[in-house]
Amino acid sequence: MSNVQVETFYEADTGTCQHVVWDPSTSAAMLVDTVLDFDPAGGSTKTDSADKLIAFVKEKNLRVEYILETHAHADHLSAAPYLKEQLGSDIKIGIGKNITTVQGVFKAVYGFDDEQCPGDGSQFDVLFAEGDKFSLGSLEFEVWSTPGHTPACVSYVRPGDAAFVGDTIFMPDQGTARCDFPLGSSKTLWNSIQRLLSMPPETRILTCHDYGPGGREPQWETTVAAELEKNIHVKAGTEEAQFVAWRSERDAQLKPPRLIIPSVQTNINAGRFPSADSEGRVFLKTPINSEFAGKPEGKNGVVNMPGKL
Repeated sequence: MSNVQVETFYEADTGTCQHVVWDPSTSAAMLVDTVLDFDPAGGSTKTDSADKLIAFVKEKNLRVEYILETHAHADHLSAAPYLKEQLGSDIKIGIGKNITTVQGVFKAVYGFDDEQCPGDGSQFDVLFAEGDKFSLGSLEFEVWSTPGHTPACVSYVRPGDAAFVGDTIFMPDQGTARCDFPLGSSKTLWNSIQRLLSMPPETRILTCHDYGPGGREPQWETTVAAELEKNIHVKAGTEEAQFVAWRSERDAQLKPPRLIIPSVQTNINAGRFPSADSEGRVFLKTPINSEFAGKPEGKNGVVNMPGKL
């Protein structure tokens, strides 16, 4: 029986699954992949989604110790700074240490200097390396590097129990994540997924997104066994070359995520907006016809983000 308790809050506008995770014996908790509501048409933010997490945490008398990102999301803005402000300044915002690679790429895209975006990951409280471990009360988690969707993706794993995998793999009828962001790689994603699917079959897999394919209700929890049996991209018997070819072909047809411009520039800064000007105004940047870094399609399974946004 699983020792990890999870309550998931689905944010419909971006299809994001926000997880509240806790140890029932100590009430120690962490929040995984949170959402700040953002209206790109008006440039306005709301905290409705994050406030639901706060209400639940308080109702259950949980003590949040970590707010964790599985990667720098390109499809929604993180609510980590707001949640830390509301729930306790001692909470640690964490992400994989390869966020520095992503920062380097996107600092160039947005024209950020070191003051606007330090490239050393110092915006975050914790930078996790492959194999790092951390405790949540009596529960111990491992950090697995699971790149491919981005070079900085990590999964938070309690071996044999549960794994929070970000965008690495989705529900079986939805398949896997795109690999056409800068330095993404379908070959690398394949290897990351195979590692996850080597866990015991009963291990719970908690995803970061679900889009209800075929009109079904959103779902976010599956198992290793179910993925091996049914995943439309990587079920048992699928060959690496098949996956790489299909993923690369599919990614070439995809448009950039709707919120990629505001999301990336805030999420590489741990969810923080740029500093206000002398009149208290905050502005985001929009690069025009920007060529994102990356290797051309067909080399080592790496594909480009569409160059013109």
